Order: sequence, then C-alpha cells, then structure tokens
Amino acid sequence: MLARFRPYLPTAALALLIVYFAFHAVTGDQGLLTSSQRSATLVAKSKELAALRIRRQDLEVRARLLRDGSLSADLLEERARSRLGFADPRDYVIRMKP
Repeated sequence: MLARFRPYLPTAALALLIVYFAFHAVTGDQGLLTSSQRSATLVAKSKELAALRIRRQDLEVRARLLRDGSLSADLLEERARSRLGFADPRDYVIRMKP
C-alpha cells in the first residue's frame, strides 16, 4: 500500500509546504489581512510625527530666544516666574496640574 503512494510523497510534501506558506502570507503578522491595521498605524504615527515636529520647532525658537546673543526679556521673565513660582501683583494666576 505504501509503495503505491511513494511516487506522490514529494508532490504531497511540496503541496503542504505551499499551503503552509500561503496560509501565513494571508493571516500572519505581516500578512495581507493586517494591511489595514498597518495603514491605520501609519496614519496615526504620521500625525504624531507632525505634532512632534511642530513642538520641536516651537522649542527651538524658544531656545534661540534664550541664548546669550539674542536674549528675549519677556521670555526670560516668563520662564523665571514659572520656575520660581512668582507672579506680578497685577497678574491673574490660574493653577493647573502638570
């Protein structure tokens, strides 16, 4: 009985191997069914990157204003009051949790 199917064993093994890889190509971690999830993740990360770039540009401008060559008195006063906890008597202070 086994001798009768012996010529077909390599073909069957190859077919099973093809089915195995095809199954994982469709349903695996990097498969075709997860492409929409990857697209959604890419969109979310792109938005996060854009927000971080805007924040970085703002921080670079603030850092440039605090350098010795171009010291901004208003920004220096704002940072000093924020760090030391002082306020001008004419200021309205709204405390918020960090």
